[in-house]
Amino acid sequence: MREARHPGEPAPAPAAGHEQRDLSPRAIALFGIALAATVVVCLILAVWLFDYFAAREAKRDVPRSPLATAAPPGEPRLQVFAPRELQALRAREDEMLESYGWVDKGAGIVRIPIDQAMELLAKRGLPASPKESAPPAKAKRQ
Repeated sequence: MREARHPGEPAPAPAAGHEQRDLSPRAIALFGIALAATVVVCLILAVWLFDYFAAREAKRDVPRSPLATAAPPGEPRLQVFAPRELQALRAREDEMLESYGWVDKGAGIVRIPIDQAMELLAKRGLPASPKESAPPAKAKRQ
């Protein structure tokens, strides 16, 4: 019950401390426990999901890139003498264009010098395709 006050009388001073009705330690503890449980469940779900996707990817039998399994190089692989390396590459290509050799020995395909190949092509001409060898049939008019 409230005490009756007279109209000019000051209000009593509040008691020192805190308000018990606004702060519930039990509610805060329950919220903290629920939050921690939610985080743990999300972490477990994420680990399971990553394991599932890793297993699914492994079943595809896609060969790994050799770069993924090889050890990283110890130093940058730069062309130190680029003009000299280009000159060596061109020399190897010129040797292939100017010499005889097997392309596929089992199939009987050989390589001949480019100059000789151009002369043979000029003498014999290009082989005719099957469509050009047969004259087109003309439709009869009535």
